[in-house]
Amino acid sequence: MKGVYCVLLLTLSNIFMTLAWYGHLQVKQFPMLAKLSLFGVIMLSWGMAFFEYIFQVPANRIGSDETGGPFSLFQLKTVQEAVSLTVFTLITVFVFKTDKLAWNHLVGFIFLVIAVFFIFKKW
Repeated sequence: MKGVYCVLLLTLSNIFMTLAWYGHLQVKQFPMLAKLSLFGVIMLSWGMAFFEYIFQVPANRIGSDETGGPFSLFQLKTVQEAVSLTVFTLITVFVFKTDKLAWNHLVGFIFLVIAVFFIFKKW
């Protein structure tokens, strides 16, 4: 169950991360935000990233085998990257609508699934 909580918290964290890191590129769609200076955009992104950490830190503590969770550090990082790329893709395609999902993206995702297999495989 800790693994499920970890993944759910990582998903929430990555929603905020994606919006903080890449959402500012979409501010031109909002007239009030489009007038922000670079410093203003940095402060806006930093404020959003605060919420990323509110979910990220507990996710790592719940998920880490060092604190009673099911994942080693390598596994935890691999899960985080898989969640991050999934959330980024969904937000980019369906919320930002700036890019389309192409065959090469899918091939890359297949390689990530293979990476997850190798990281989690007990040899």
